[in-house]
Formats: sequence, structure tokens, C-alpha cells
Amino acid sequence: MTSEAGREEEEISKVKIRSKTHVKPGKIIGRKECQLVTFDLPYLAFYYNQKLLFYKGGEFEEQVAKLKDGLRVILEEFYQLGGKLGNDEEGVFRVEYDDDMEGVEVLEAITDGLTVDQLAADESISSFKDLIPYNGVLNLTGLHRPLLSVQLTKLKDGLAMGCAFNHAILDGTSTWHFMSSWAQICRGSNSIAAPPFLERTKARTTRVKLELSFPPNPVASSNGHTDQAPQLREKFFRFSEAAIDKIKSKVNSNQPSAASKPFSTFQSLAVHIWQHVTQARCLKPEDYTVFTVFADCRKRVDPPMPDSYFGNLIQAIFTVTAAGLLLANPSDFGASVIQKAIEAHNAKAIEERNKEWEAAPKIFEFKDAGVNCLAVGSSPRFKVYNVDFGWGKPEGVRSGSNNRFDGMVYLYQGKSGGRSIDVEITLEAGAMELLEKDKEFLMQV
Repeated sequence: MTSEAGREEEEISKVKIRSKTHVKPGKIIGRKECQLVTFDLPYLAFYYNQKLLFYKGGEFEEQVAKLKDGLRVILEEFYQLGGKLGNDEEGVFRVEYDDDMEGVEVLEAITDGLTVDQLAADESISSFKDLIPYNGVLNLTGLHRPLLSVQLTKLKDGLAMGCAFNHAILDGTSTWHFMSSWAQICRGSNSIAAPPFLERTKARTTRVKLELSFPPNPVASSNGHTDQAPQLREKFFRFSEAAIDKIKSKVNSNQPSAASKPFSTFQSLAVHIWQHVTQARCLKPEDYTVFTVFADCRKRVDPPMPDSYFGNLIQAIFTVTAAGLLLANPSDFGASVIQKAIEAHNAKAIEERNKEWEAAPKIFEFKDAGVNCLAVGSSPRFKVYNVDFGWGKPEGVRSGSNNRFDGMVYLYQGKSGGRSIDVEITLEAGAMELLEKDKEFLMQV
């Protein structure tokens, strides 16, 4: 680490929490209970989903007041985020809301000397840890803690907004629906574009009884960082519009047959990452490598659900091949493996997966994604840079340290706009060292 990087780390460690308050909906809601469904339950053993947005300029106290006022209003619609997890008399998990619950936790913090540009330039995420609450906190603890915690940190020249969402009650689509709606209210709108669709049992009605207990030491096992586990590194890679177009045209230049369906931007970028990560891991040709994508199923289920469906409506789609096959073949081979797996995941496949899980519920840990895995979460379709609360678009959007393991990838809309995509990757340190020197991966050739 350079002395400059060391100084930055030192500065960032000086985050001081000044106050903790709670925000509740601005009107009486009454008692509400909503059963968690099969799409939600596997995430009880994941960690809180953490997002960080940082903004330039503005007067901190005014921003905090505006955010809290907007939160009171938006929670009238998204009141489940102000509730808690609970169980009914049969042991079925649900999200509960009552007017006497404390609501959303809001922390106000200050940091000495840290600037927005320092955050934007940081390619790792280690320095963000103190800016986002609930590090190493399991979703199951939502039984007795808020389902959303927001930390607002005053920077030297702006505001950092760290959010921790309980992943057992919502996925990425719902997270960004909430964030953009909250921003819309803060910008002065009297209503939001699309109220949340809160009837999650319309997607699945099966009542699944679960008996869950906490692992011995959830914090020590967070992110797989134990004494035996290899050291992990995270890095942020930016792919320009031109680089994305080049990757896509290369993958599509070698179509398996004239009748083949063209590979999408996602499939093209996914195979690009999969191949180069596999190479960086120095796998043997016979080693298996698993590709996993957490796919939005709102339009895949029958009947389809609205985009505004609030909850988890995602499923992990897995596919596997040998490292040798993936690397020896042109990129269309891997793209075709991914494309076939995604297209096969229709309403029938979703129904079968749900029935299988309901018959023998298995609570996966977030790192159970498969051998030599590359797992893709989030989506460049989420308009993260449109989350403007009235003081401009964010200068950067990042994921926190929770739910990361060797091979976890988060994709974001690129800061530079257009078709650009930002990619966050977590890898074992040795593989990351090779990947960040790989000019073909970085599109510098």
C-alpha cells in the first residue's frame, strides 16, 4: 500500500457517529402482516444488502432534514421497510408492521478530511466499510432490528449515503424502486410514479415452516473471512460504451448458426468476465466452473407480476462447464451456455424449483453458489445514477462488504452514461492480481 493510500485509509477510519434516530411513516398505517414467500426465504441466511451513494456539495444539515422528511412520506407506501421480521403461530416467516414499531434507523456521522473524489477514485471497497451500517449482520436478525438502516455521513465536500436493506424482504429491483421513489418525493413531487405492489402472496401462496437458528459467530464468518479462508480482494472496473460495444460485437461475430439468437449485452459481458476470471484462477482444463446469475422473475412467472412487485422475485440460475472448454473455445461457446440456461428458466422451471425447495427447504449461505463460481448480482438496467434527491446525481454508487465471496460480481449502470457498465468483482487476491494486469480483459489491447 502506498503511503498516500495509507493516509486515506487512516482518514476514513475516523468516521464518527453523531446521532441515531428513527423515522416512521407520516400517517397511521395500523397493524399489517405479510407472509414471506418461497422467493424470499432463501435470503434469511444472507447478510443485509448494502449500497453506498455519494454526492457532491450541499449543506449537510439541510440535506439530512430533507431526507428524513421525504422518508416519512415514502414510508407511507413502503411501510414494510419500517417493520420487523416475525413468525406466525405455525412458524411461517412474515414481515410485520405496527405503528408502535420504531421504523427506519437513521445514523448521522462525520468524517475528517474525506472527499467525494477520493471515494470516486477508490477501486477497492475496504475504505467504504465505515460509511455503511450493519457490516456482517444477518438478515435473520431483522426479527429484532430495523429492516432498513441509513447512515448519512458528512464528507469534506459532500454527503455519503450508506444503506443496509434486509435482503429477506426485497431484491435489487425493489431496492432501486424504493430509492428512486424516495428521491422523487425529496425533489418536491406529491406522489410517486409507481406505488409498490405489496401482495407478495400473489406470486406464491405456499406456506413454508422454517426452524432457523443463528450460526455460532455470524460476524466472524461474514464474507468468508476466516483464518483458513484465502484473502479476498474487491476491485471496481469501468467498461466504456466503446469497450462494451467491442465485447458484444466480438462475441456475436462467431454465431454458432445463422438461426442463432444474437447474444445480449449482458451475455456478452458475462462471458468476457467468466473467461478472464477463469484464466486468472489458473484452473486445470478438467476443473469445473459454475456461472450463476440472480435473475429477475417478475415477467417469467405465470401470471407475470408488475415491475413494482415489492419483495424478492429473483432466482439463481446455474450453469456449468469445464475450464478447458470455456477457454479453448471462442467466446460464443460460453455465451451460448449462459444464453441457454437463462432462456430455459421459464415459468415451468421456476415452478419446479419452488416445489423442490418447498419439499425440502435448504437455507443456502450466500457463498454456496458453486465450485470456481462466477455469480452475477445487481443489473446495469437499474437507473442508479438517476437517484437525485434535489442536489444532483450521485458521483458514485457502490456495494458494501456484505454478501461477497470469491467470484461475486455486481454490475452497475456506468457513471459515464450510455451503454457503459461498471463492474465490481471479488476474487482471491492472487487471481485478482492477474486479472488487473490482463490487458485483454481491461480492453486495452
